[in-house]
This record gives sequence, structure tokens and C-alpha cells, in this order.
Amino acid sequence: MTDPAPSADPAAAPLPPDATVPQGPQRGPVQDRSPLPDVLRGLSLLGILVVNMQDFAGFLEWRQSGLDRAAQVVTDVLANGRFISIFAMLFGWGAAGLLARHGAGVFLRRHAALLLLGAAHFVLVWHGDIISLYALVGLGMLATVRMNTRTLLVMAGVLGTWYLGLDLLSALASRGEAGTRWSGLPDLGGTYAGNVAARAAEFSPELLGSALFNGPWLLALFCLGAAAQRSGLLLRPHEHTRTLRGLAVGGLGLGLPLGALLAYLNTRPEYAAGALALPVRMGGGLASALGYVGVIGLLAARGRLGWLRPLAASGRTAMSNYLTQSLLMTALFYPYAGAQFGRWGAAAGLALSLTVGLAQVPLSAWWLARFGQGPLEGLVRRVVYGPRVRQNRAHD
Repeated sequence: MTDPAPSADPAAAPLPPDATVPQGPQRGPVQDRSPLPDVLRGLSLLGILVVNMQDFAGFLEWRQSGLDRAAQVVTDVLANGRFISIFAMLFGWGAAGLLARHGAGVFLRRHAALLLLGAAHFVLVWHGDIISLYALVGLGMLATVRMNTRTLLVMAGVLGTWYLGLDLLSALASRGEAGTRWSGLPDLGGTYAGNVAARAAEFSPELLGSALFNGPWLLALFCLGAAAQRSGLLLRPHEHTRTLRGLAVGGLGLGLPLGALLAYLNTRPEYAAGALALPVRMGGGLASALGYVGVIGLLAARGRLGWLRPLAASGRTAMSNYLTQSLLMTALFYPYAGAQFGRWGAAAGLALSLTVGLAQVPLSAWWLARFGQGPLEGLVRRVVYGPRVRQNRAHD
């Protein structure tokens, strides 16, 4: 996944923050957690895998029919562009908290560690890595340290409007162009070594190109997350019920119709339909993402997370789960392993992604009960904070 490419969602992720931000002068990793950010992160991890299945399995949206088309419509209306937007906002939320708590030095060490981890993920496993992209574009958060909530919201609005406006103008200009839409699927060779060599050559130009093209949009989402950090929206949702209610009604009221439009565009093979799908996907995805945050935030404020609460376990180990998803899916679909690429449709892909994503929830809880943190989360913390910092195993 190369976020926000029109064909697939990251990863991840991207990569979401691996800790919430307590109040007070403590140093080292976070000791106390609020359930809402972890639940949002865990749910997003599941939704992103649903969307990423197109890239992993190698099917084209506009060629789906029957049950596969129904699965694609559900994916487009409810997931496509939605959960990656929540991931990106959570990344900005965590980055803002890290800067406020530790300053630029720890922030830069963490982003350097994420950049290296993302590069390894891209080259060795999957071309859709978002960890390295978030690490690079996230450096722009250094410029937001002294911004208040209102300024961050204005900045997000300017950057987001600029990005969507340019995409919309480009889509309108392409209405007369002939040809079919760009698939965005990887060009896979026959051997693992060949794929690694190709991805190694592509990494730097892909990363820089994506940062230039997608940077304004990602920074807009990061700024929204930073605004949530400044206001305490995710850590103290009971103080922001009016805002959350507005997000729920306004976000879903705009996002669901745009999701339906995206589903229609993804039944069309024309190049113009694919070009228009990008701003519709990103704009509608953000609107629905804010709506989802509003709904789940209201449930958290009322102590009614219910069946959603176990998702916090996969949210707390999101980095490890994200890379595990890549390992499992490339092992199944890529030609040097299971060789299923191009043989699955959207319905089978949806069923597999839900099975794997939901299975990660109890496995994550089991792991946390024994080790207190995910393996990659622990590795990054040791790099950032040093080997002597211990992780508290307190639960939510």
C-alpha cells in the first residue's frame, strides 16, 4: 500500500503511534493508557487489511461481478479510505504527544527507527509499506510544536483543500482521455530474490515521489491528529461529547454518500472514473473517518465500548500486526510462495481479511498478557528510549 494511492490502503499505518500520552513529567514509554485510541487503532488495522486485500490478492475493482461486486461495494462504502485516514490521524496524535513530552531529540530518533523499519518492510516483504512514508512526511510535525488547536485545524483545512482541489481539477481534465484505468497492482517476478532486488531499486524514488505527491494530504491528517492531542479529545472524550456528536452526524452524513459514489466509480473501467475516484476516496474517506471517531468516541464517553474494547489489544500491537499481515498475505499470494495472486475475487478476499484480522485480536491479548508489548513495539522503544527503560504492563 502506498497511501493514499487509489488502489489500496497502509498500513498502516501505518503506522499508528504505539503509545498514548499521559499527563505529567514522566520520562520513557507511556505507563497509563486510554482505551479509545487503542480501540480506534485496532479497528483501523482490521479495516486497512480489508482494503489491502485487493493489492495482496491482485484483483481489479471494476472487474468484480456477482458476490465479488457486492463485497467490493461494501468495502468501498464502509472501508476504502476510511481506516487509513484514522491511522494517519492517530500517527499525528502520537507524534504531537511525543514532541510535547520529550522534545525533538526523541522524536527524531523514533522517526529514524521507523524509517529503517519501513525500508526493510518495503524491500524484504511488500511494496505497499507506509511506515517509511509516515516517518518521512511526519518530520513536518516539527513545524507544528507551537501551534494551538485552532491553528492546526486551519492548517489541516488549507493543506487538505489544496490536495483535493488539485486532484479534482486533474480528474476533470481527464474526462476526455481514452484508455482504461491504472490498476496499481505490483509487477511480480518469479523469485523472491528478484522481487527484493526490484523493490530495493524502487524504494528511494517511490518514497520521495509519494512524499511529494501525498505529503500535503498526510500532513493535513497529521495536523488533525495533533489538534485532537491538544484538545484531549481522545483521552477525555466525556469532555467533548458535543464535538463528537457533530463529527458523527456530519462525517457520516457526507462520507456515506461519497462512499456510494466511490463504489459506483469502481464499477467503471474508464481512466476518467479512476482519476475521479481518488479525490472521492480521500475526501469521503476522511469524512467517514471523522464520523467513525465521533461514534466510537461517544461510546467511549458513555462507557459503552462493549464488543469494540477487545480491539484495543490489536491496537496496542498494531506495528507487529501490520507487518505480520504483510508476511502472511505475501506468503499466500506471491509467486515465490503460495502463488495465489490473481486467483481470488473481492468476496474471498474480504472473508480472508476479516478472518485474519479478527484472529489477531485474541492473539494480541495473549501476547500482551505475557510480554506487555508487541515485539516490534518493544524493539522501537529500546531504540528510542534506550535498553534500560522498562515497559509497564498495566492494562487499559
